[in-house]
Amino acid sequence: MGHPPEVPVTGQRKSVKILGAVELWQARFHYQRDSVFNAETYLAFLEGLAGRYRRQGAILIQDNASYHKKRIVWDWFADNRDWLEVHNLPPYSPEFNPTERLWKYTRKNGTHNRYFENESELLGTLTKVFGDMQTYPELIRPSLSLRPMRA
Repeated sequence: MGHPPEVPVTGQRKSVKILGAVELWQARFHYQRDSVFNAETYLAFLEGLAGRYRRQGAILIQDNASYHKKRIVWDWFADNRDWLEVHNLPPYSPEFNPTERLWKYTRKNGTHNRYFENESELLGTLTKVFGDMQTYPELIRPSLSLRPMRA
């Protein structure tokens, strides 16, 4: 009989904050590590995307994170409406968010049942998983259909 794996723990909960976006047409994954999720870090992330998509235009579909609803974010959207169309997902609908599928892939292929001695080790694993997704879009392309995820 098998036994479940034992994963050592420190008793401390640590996390790494990653903002992410998926370009559906070419299965590109864009991400940025930050220290917090807030309107200012989201705007910095959007500015990075703007550098790539401003000339060709884009449609942004975002979830209902609290910082997505801040006035300064919507002012930025208004200032950029000549190239950017923004839509919010319905509340409580992660099954429609393609980025959620990438987080699931990341957990399954990088972080699930693994112990990381330190943040640097975790970041190395995340960098590898994200790099694989960027280098081999076929890893994530099947995940980008709009079918609901299975738990």
